[in-house]
Order: sequence, then structure tokens, then C-alpha cells
Amino acid sequence: MKNKNIKIVVTGDICINSLQWITDPQNNEGFNWQTHLNVHNILKPGESLLLSELVGLSTDACILAPKIQDMELNVSGEFLRSTAELSLFPKYGDGRHKEKVYRVKHFLGFTGPSSGVPKFLPIVNDDENAAMVIIDDENNGFNLNAEFWPSAIQSPEKSPIILYKTNNTSGSSKLWRHLETNHIENTIVVINSDDLRSKGVNISKSLSWEKTAQNFLWQINNSPNLAFLANCHHLIVPFGLEGAIYYRNDGVKESRLYFLPDEFEGGFVKENQGKMYGLTSCFVAGLAQSIVADNVNKASLSVSINDGIRQGIVAAHKYFIKGFGENLEESPFPHASIFIENENHFIYKEHVQDVKIPCSSSINCSSCWYILKDKSSANLAEIAYDIVKNGEGRVAKFIPIAQFGNLKTVDRMEIESYRSIKNLMWEYISSKNTVRPLSIAIFGTPGSGKSFGVTEIAASIAPKLIKKLDFNLSQFRSPSDLINAFHRVRDYSLQGRIPLVFFDEFDSSFEGKLGWLKYFLAPMQDGVFREGEATHPIGKAILVFAGGTASTFKEFWGKNIPDENQQKQFLLEFKNAKGPDFVSRLRGYVNILGVNQTNDAPDQLFIIRRAMLLRSFLQRKVPHLINDKGEAQIDNGVLRALLKVPRYKHESRSMEAILEMSMLTEAKKWEQSHLPSREQLKLHVDEEQFIRHMMHDSFYSERIENLAIAAHEKYISLYADNQEIDPCFVQPWQYLSEYLKDCSRDQAKHIPDALLKINYDVVSVKEKPPVKEFTDSELKILAAYEHTRWSLHRKEAGWKYGAVKDHKKKTEPALVSWDVLPEEKKMKLYQIVKIWPEILANANFAIEQLTFSRNCEALG
Repeated sequence: MKNKNIKIVVTGDICINSLQWITDPQNNEGFNWQTHLNVHNILKPGESLLLSELVGLSTDACILAPKIQDMELNVSGEFLRSTAELSLFPKYGDGRHKEKVYRVKHFLGFTGPSSGVPKFLPIVNDDENAAMVIIDDENNGFNLNAEFWPSAIQSPEKSPIILYKTNNTSGSSKLWRHLETNHIENTIVVINSDDLRSKGVNISKSLSWEKTAQNFLWQINNSPNLAFLANCHHLIVPFGLEGAIYYRNDGVKESRLYFLPDEFEGGFVKENQGKMYGLTSCFVAGLAQSIVADNVNKASLSVSINDGIRQGIVAAHKYFIKGFGENLEESPFPHASIFIENENHFIYKEHVQDVKIPCSSSINCSSCWYILKDKSSANLAEIAYDIVKNGEGRVAKFIPIAQFGNLKTVDRMEIESYRSIKNLMWEYISSKNTVRPLSIAIFGTPGSGKSFGVTEIAASIAPKLIKKLDFNLSQFRSPSDLINAFHRVRDYSLQGRIPLVFFDEFDSSFEGKLGWLKYFLAPMQDGVFREGEATHPIGKAILVFAGGTASTFKEFWGKNIPDENQQKQFLLEFKNAKGPDFVSRLRGYVNILGVNQTNDAPDQLFIIRRAMLLRSFLQRKVPHLINDKGEAQIDNGVLRALLKVPRYKHESRSMEAILEMSMLTEAKKWEQSHLPSREQLKLHVDEEQFIRHMMHDSFYSERIENLAIAAHEKYISLYADNQEIDPCFVQPWQYLSEYLKDCSRDQAKHIPDALLKINYDVVSVKEKPPVKEFTDSELKILAAYEHTRWSLHRKEAGWKYGAVKDHKKKTEPALVSWDVLPEEKKMKLYQIVKIWPEILANANFAIEQLTFSRNCEALG
């Protein structure tokens, strides 16, 4: 009852929902009608009437809204009606629970009012002093009828917070023009992503959260269809039940993505769970709950929206799970529990993550942004180590992760590639009237996992329906071999199965370059193959063309040839081989990245791909090396070498081979002594580099003393004449106190950790490398890290902040955060970290970049 003094007006378009469902006969001996299927009908509030009930439950405030008393008796044909057929569906989509609830089976459509104009109702006890106004504008006439608008928005002196839920992307309505002119500063617009897409706004769906967010940002900044939304001070776009984007343009221009890490747009609701209307209304009610609870003003509105989006996502999930209940005539709808947090609930606000969407000048800058990088305070190497040692569970709490059967990935490019294939397969399998196969091309280096990834995707969709077949075209000697292959495909299709057919090395030579392509044109286009004079239909099938000579689609198409004349020659040969005709019949392609770093794009996450694969190998092949806590027992040197060796000669097969060649059957931990010999390693990696990475910790530990001495001598040369420096610091090494020596050793010991913060690694080399020069931004990160490390070291030694430095009292004026550290102290730290590359190079340590640059504009 704490919010009953807060008045909220909820109004807008009105619709009455007529719900129908069928139950089994009541008995076999009663009245005749009781022995037949029974058809039931009930009326429920829709649009603004439903929204007002949801807001009342969520806020516990005083709700001022249109009312219909006893809907079954008082609803006339003047109101707009919507009819839906309901049925019982599984409450949860995991397949483990047996509970069922009623949800929508079919939306049957609308019944228009007899007059042609929907009836609207006045707001009961309307109050111009209402603190909040919530409007449900479904573009059914309310936005044209000002006499029904709340007095709080019609009075120019009033400025309530307005939640404007709409499905209309046009800024031409009378209501929107009024809100834009008089209330834009405190109006929060909520429009569903599918409503944007239905109006021609091109935003990707179910590929990756990064791509969806970047598409939206490009559209809001460039599309004329969204010009009026771009002027909103607060715009929220829900993406299914799984995410939302908050676009803010109130003097601070910023966009944030909110998402569930283990879901993608549309992924929570399974096909066998039915549908629900009112999901966006429930989201708005959750948003209102947070705003009312915070009792915010305009200045803090964005802070409350942040929490409200999380609340809205959680409430919409619970609303869907509840459905209409187990018994439509007895179960309360909507249910109050959807706005009450309970310890048994499957989702909490804390599960919803958020991240700022970076601006990019290019809609296709697919490699510019990774949520993985933005959401983690650790560097990629630390994340990779943690994935191998502890599984992906910890990182999966705050970054997007995709799973297809036994395949898991956190790499954005892999997620997008695999989901695009899954979407194609799902649409194809679900379609009833297909007459031709679905054709997909897969490219990647040998051993990159082309077959595994696609097979797992197919198995995750329809494991009992799909049957895999493998053919290697490099082993075929004549077209008759291909005909025999298609006969096998057809046999499975006639059995009611969907063959998943891998044509490996389809781009191999036969009767010339790319000679097999012409034999696939008719099967791909018409779904038939010829044998002599006979023509045979293939039936429903998924044809997967796996490249053997080309590792990317660009290479297959010849787009990576830099020389113009050579490219023209290639394209001529490609055309003669029917390459363009083949490509035109493909419905999708994917480049599998594998465990090696690619060269044609900023491939930042190769080390994460390696970590995911290595963890998978350990779980499947040597599960005894993973203890009861889920921790992998592996030597740090072995782990470092496996993750950081520059290249695997045969991609994932090489990583798998190294594991299989190691003596691990009786091992309790994968030690360095278990690895195969240097000669065997040489088959799969550069053994010198592998061993150097493996022995890095030993090499570096041996040289810490020399590095500390070298750093101190450099320090003396820089500050020997500086009168402000404590004389005890600028003495020769042998005269330093043991405490000061330990300080220098500790700094040298942590240099590699500091460099990881800017994605650099320290690698032992045979010859002195060139001296690296840090950029200004890198220096700032390193200096801030070093100050934090130094402060912690001092505090652990008993020092505390003091206005004056005193060795006896152990007080230090520099024991403050980096942000308030005096500029002269910061400059001193810049000088200290600047000397690191030189002393490392003199000790035969190279500073190597872990990833390519993340500069979006360079790619744009």
C-alpha cells in the first residue's frame, strides 16, 4: 500500500480479447452436448485495459484508467475485438517438467466495430496532477481523439513522466506531435523490435547481440524511417523476451544493450510452448514498477530506466511462463506474482547484463566490437585460462554464449556464422512445400571443424529426423560416382528422413578447375539428378559443400586476389566453370575460423576459441583430469603453450593429436613430462616456440633479479640529479635495503601481468628483439596498473595514507587512487613504465601483441 498516494493514468486504444478453447467430452451418458467436444469462450481485457491491470499489480499505485464493469455483460459490438484459440502447452521449455498452462495456439484475427470506428472510454477520475501517464497506442484511433487523452498531458503546466508504448514508427500522428512539442524531455517511448522490422527497418535477428545492437544504432542514425525516434530523449526497444536497447538523447547521447547471456532474441520461447499477447505491456509495467519505486525526477530518470529495463525483462518472462494458468475460468490473469521476486524464480534482474554500444561509421563492422571484451575486466588470455581451468560457467554469466549440441562458443563471429546456418536449417525443415534441397557452403582450413559444427547444429534442431552422409569428391573418379551418391541421398529422403549431405572438397579439380560445380546445378536448382534418360527427384535434403582448396568464401570467389589482371583471369575461369551459377543457388555460407588466428580481419578471439576447444577435449577425452569442483588439472606451462603457440599446423586436429599423444591414462595432472617428444610435437606445432611458451614462467623467474637490477639502474640514470627524490632510492643496487630490493623485484615480477592489460605478452627469444614503444593510451593504462599494484604492495607492508611521508610511521601521501594522484606523480610512473621495453629487450624478452587492433574506422 506504500504507493497508493501516487497516481498513475493508464489509457489508450481499447480491445476486448475473446479467448476460445476446446475440452474433451464431459461424459458418455449425459445430455447429447456433453458427449461431444466442448468449446469454451471467455472475454479478457486487451491493449490499454490489460496494461492498466498489469501496472496496478506492478506498482501498487492508484491507477486511473478506463473501466468496463462485468465485461461479459456490458461489452457491445462497438468495441474492437481480437479472437484467439488457446490450448494447453508445456509450462517450461526444458522438457523436464510436466506442468501445462493455457497459451495462444492461433491468433485468429480482429472483429471490427459495427460502426467502423472503435469505441474509446473516458478515464475514471482523471487527474491532471498524476505523477505518471502510460499510453498504449496501437494505432487504432486513440492517437487521433484528443478528447480521450489524459488531462495531465493536455495541461501545458504539468510535466508527468510519460511511458508511451506504441507500434507506430511514423511521427505523423496527432498524439505524437503533441508529446514531442510539449513533453519530449520526460517521455519514454517503448516500441517493439518486430514492429520496427515490419515497417522496413533492417535489424538482424538471432545472429548475435553485437550485430543486432550495431544494426539498430546505424538505423537510428541513418534511416529516414526512424527520424522521429532519433529525436526521443528516451527510447526503449525490447528484443523478444531476451533483451532490449535503451537509446538516450537527452543531452547525453548513449545507447545501451541489455541482454541475457545464455539466450538470443526469440530463443527462450520454444516452438512447443505456444504464444502470448501482452508481453510488451508486461515489460512496460515492470519498467513503471522501477520508476515508481525510485520516485524519480527527470534528472535521475535514466538511472531508474536502467533498473526498470531489467525488471521489465524479468516480468515478461514470468508472465509468459504463467500464461493463462492451468484453468482459464479459475486461474487469476494476470497473476500478481510476476512482479514479486521469489527465491525459487528461474530469472532475476541480476541475470540481465548491460553494455554500452560503441558508435561505428560502418554497419558491416562485424569485427569492431565484442561484448566479451567490454564486459570483462580481465584480458583475453586470463579469460582463456579460466575457461580451460574452470569451464565457461563464470564467463557465461556476463557475456553471450551460444550452444548447439556439444558445440559451445563465445566468439561473436562464430556465433553469427553458426546461428545463420541454424536459422536456414530451421526454416527449411519447418517448411512443408519445399521442392529443392537447401544448399550451404562451408569454408575453413583443414582441421578447423567444418563437419563438427554443422553436424552439431543439425542435431540440435532435429536429431531423429536428420541423417548425415559424407562424400569426398576428391575420391570420385567419374560423374557416375556422384549419381550413386545422390541415390543414397534419395533413399534416405524416401524413408522420411532429411539427409545432411557433406560434399567434402567440392572445389577440387575434375575435368579442369572446379569441374564438379556444373554437375550440382540441376540438383541444387530443381531438386533432381539425371541418370541416362531418367530423372530422379532428390527429395528434401540439406546439401553442405565443404571447401577443400579455398579456406574462405572470398578466396573461393577470387575476391582476395590483389592483382587486378590476375583477378580478371580468375573470374573468367570461374565463370567458365559455372561458378556464378553455383553461387546463385547457395542459400548461405559460413567461414569456420578454427583455432589459428586469421589474417584477413582483426581476429581477436582466436585464443578464446582455443580455450573452448581445449576444455571440450579435456571433458570428452580425459575426464579424469577434471576434479569434483570442475577444475582441470593441467600444468600452467602446458596450458600456456597450448593456448599461445602461434600456429597449429593442422588446426584443431593438431591440438587433439597433442593431447592424444600425451601419456595421460594414469595421470592425475597434465604435467610437462607427459607431453610427446620434440620430434612428435614438430608434426603439429613449431616445437621451439611451443617449448619456449611452456618454459616461459621458468625463463622469466630466472631473470627477475637481473630485470630488477636493470630497472633500478635505469631509474638512477633518470632521477640521480632530482633533488625531490628520496636519496635512499637512488643508491647503487648493492647498497639498497632489502625491502627496496624486494619492491623492485615485485615490480619486475608483475610486468607481464601489466602488459596483459593492454593485450601484450612477454615471450622469450633467442636474440635481442627491437625495443617496443608504447602509445600514450597504453602508457596511461600501464601507469595506472602499476600505481594500483604498488599501493597494494605498500598497504600489505603496513603503510597507510599520510600527508607527509614518514618511514618510521609508514605514512605515504601517494597512497590515493589514480584519479586523484598528483600529476607530477603520474609523470614519474609514466617514466617508469616507459623503460620496461628496453630492459625486457636487453634480457631477450620480446613484447608481442596478443590481438590485432580494434580500430573500427580503419575497417569502415
